[in-house]
Amino acid sequence: MDVVLILDHGHVNGGQAKVALDSALGLAARGHRVDVFAAVAPVDPRLSAAGIRVTCLDQPDIATASSKLAFAGQMLWNRPAARALAGLLAGRDPGRTIVHVHAFAKALSPSIFAAIRRARLPALYTMHEFFLVCPNGGFYDYRRHAICRRAPLSGACIATNCDMRSYPRKAMRLARQVLLEKLARWPEAVRDVVTISALQETAVAPHLPPGLTLHRVDNPIAVPDPGPKPAGPPGPLTYVGRLSTEKGVLLFAEAARRAGVPAVFVGDGPEAETLRGRYPEARLLGWRDAAGVAEALRAASALVFPSIWYEGQPLTVYEALARGTPVVVSDACAGREAVADGETGYWFPSGDAAALAARLTRLQDPAVLARLGAEAHRRYWAAPLTLERHCARLEEVYGLVLQRRAAGLAAPAPGARLQPAA
Repeated sequence: MDVVLILDHGHVNGGQAKVALDSALGLAARGHRVDVFAAVAPVDPRLSAAGIRVTCLDQPDIATASSKLAFAGQMLWNRPAARALAGLLAGRDPGRTIVHVHAFAKALSPSIFAAIRRARLPALYTMHEFFLVCPNGGFYDYRRHAICRRAPLSGACIATNCDMRSYPRKAMRLARQVLLEKLARWPEAVRDVVTISALQETAVAPHLPPGLTLHRVDNPIAVPDPGPKPAGPPGPLTYVGRLSTEKGVLLFAEAARRAGVPAVFVGDGPEAETLRGRYPEARLLGWRDAAGVAEALRAASALVFPSIWYEGQPLTVYEALARGTPVVVSDACAGREAVADGETGYWFPSGDAAALAARLTRLQDPAVLARLGAEAHRRYWAAPLTLERHCARLEEVYGLVLQRRAAGLAAPAPGARLQPAA
């Protein structure tokens, strides 16, 4: 197949780009012709080494833009990106070409969907977040620190300042959402959407236009099998990730204090100083490289994942399970789908510090830890999230999309799920 992968950044700057670029490398290794189209440099050197053609516009994102005013125009409608993508897609065979969008909101803008629509090529979008339907991309109210259940672009949505920084930035995002729907007309460009968790599908279903086909494709992770954990003294209860309110880090620190157990944080973020001031007994280790994170996950008695927003498919949860480390997870986030409650870890009611403390107390029993950890390791390695499995599933989905296109059918392909708007 001829696969064109589209994303904001040409290098790994987070989980979204890592999945896209790893899949590019995996698909190329399986014999497909792969192009990567990105806005922001630098370009991952592995791509050219693998024979992947890269178009990088060398544009800024919001973090690197010298002029925020000039970037506002790029954010709303990136004309150079639309022109360059139109040129890249021109003349391609619709019978063997797949256009796969992974990200657009940080640099490329809605304009790319107009280019895809005009090219009339089969296209998919992977919903790593919710920018396809939600202006702030998360169905989360950053001011009230709660999941947002308002209908996107409704009067209540427009009137609510849910943005992390300011209402003017929310207004820009509202304008971008209008352009995405009314000018780019994304549902005419993309008829197939890849989802990464069941919770994500439930959250987005009421806001999707009718006639879209949803395909579940789990993200890949690269974790060597370390074998079951050996017997030994319990390790710390550990959090790994950004130290921010929506991630529930203050909740974890409070629950650990109530349970009388130490809390360890691997990462950094805006709540770091609050944690140090309010919970001096907590250990903040800062960011660690991949090897350091792997070591922390293996050494932990359990990973605590207390996120209070939906998440997408939090790979840290799977990485912990792969290393034989049980996980305590909020029941409001998609991480719960990886954890069998009472068997490979525990769920707890989102936002409930007392309930979380009770789960942390259970983990002080070495026999409980050994049982949960052994089962976590066994279940993960029974069906690991390898890049090979990920690419095989992508090939299956791409094939279904191309078959439906060739047959001229409007109905969903077998094995996919149609999710009509409510």
